[in-house]
Amino acid sequence: MKGFKLFPEKFGVLPYVFLVYLVFPLLYMLEEDGWKAAIGYGLLLLFLVTYRQLYQAQSDRLYTVWLLILVGIIAALSLFYNPYNLFLGFFPANFLAWYDEEKQFRRAIGGFALFLVAMLLFFTMTEGVWNGLLFLPFAIVMLLSPFALRSHLEKAELAERLEEANEQIAALIKREERVRIARDLHDTLGHTLSLLSLQSQLVQRAVDRDPARAKEEAKTMERTTRAALAQVRTLVSEMREVRLSEALAEMEEALGTADVEFRLEGSGDLPVLPPVQENMIGMCLKELTTNIVRHSGASVCTVSFIEQKGRLDIRVHDDGIGLGGTRFGNGLTGIRERLGLIEATLDIAGTADGGTDIRIVLPVLGRTTEREEVKT
Repeated sequence: MKGFKLFPEKFGVLPYVFLVYLVFPLLYMLEEDGWKAAIGYGLLLLFLVTYRQLYQAQSDRLYTVWLLILVGIIAALSLFYNPYNLFLGFFPANFLAWYDEEKQFRRAIGGFALFLVAMLLFFTMTEGVWNGLLFLPFAIVMLLSPFALRSHLEKAELAERLEEANEQIAALIKREERVRIARDLHDTLGHTLSLLSLQSQLVQRAVDRDPARAKEEAKTMERTTRAALAQVRTLVSEMREVRLSEALAEMEEALGTADVEFRLEGSGDLPVLPPVQENMIGMCLKELTTNIVRHSGASVCTVSFIEQKGRLDIRVHDDGIGLGGTRFGNGLTGIRERLGLIEATLDIAGTADGGTDIRIVLPVLGRTTEREEVKT
């Protein structure tokens, strides 16, 4: 009996709670005696076994067999013992909702409806019309409850699949970031280290013959080393999760250092996004900031968040030199790749004032603001 469990742990206490309803059939059985009582108690025991097996069934066919046995036991208890045992019909009604295929579910519902109609007719003939009408609302609830439970199960399954999809997206994003960081290390830091190696060789050759040049080369090495350290810090900072508010604060600081005025348009309430989307948008804003500082020659940069139906428009505008016929570099290409992971799009266009207008369109559902979230 090692490892035996009455019900699977994933169902919690629910299977045990349902067993409370067997108190009434047991009380009805106390009114019987002799062989009829013995058969009745045997049916209740078989009911318990069948009830447990429905939680354990591994295939739809076996599940259907156990479900038919359960309905047959309820019919026997209602026909030969007490008509009120028909209230046990809530047990199979619960299990009907668990069929995966819609066709199987509808067949099961149809068969269960026929069973309830037949039992209602029997109940009406044996207990009278009024008693039959009294039981009718409960029969209707038995027929409707599988639909309600099935809808709940489908929503729970959908939520589980959505969570799994988000986890897969997060894993893909991490993988993409690792590839990007490896590429950046190779393209930037690798080049810098190669340059340092070359400069160190020059210092070694010039230290005796031309000390002045050796000193100058050493200063160049120091500047190169500082630049490499800054690159490492940048790469490390991009590996952590980025909050939207933090990204905007860093954006304002970086632009201010380059004498570019930062403006945030709108009501002041930042959108609250799922962590995956927020992280990707934050990293994209940081990359756009780098491009503006290095290439735009702008004096003003404006960021705005515009809520549309089912989407969020993020616009970054600068009054710099514009596109000038340039092609996408690695930075903008990387931004597009990141946005593609969260099904967002990137559009870049020149403006009438000669600047650049960058628009990110992000599909969102049920978006709230940080201020609204605090209130709730």
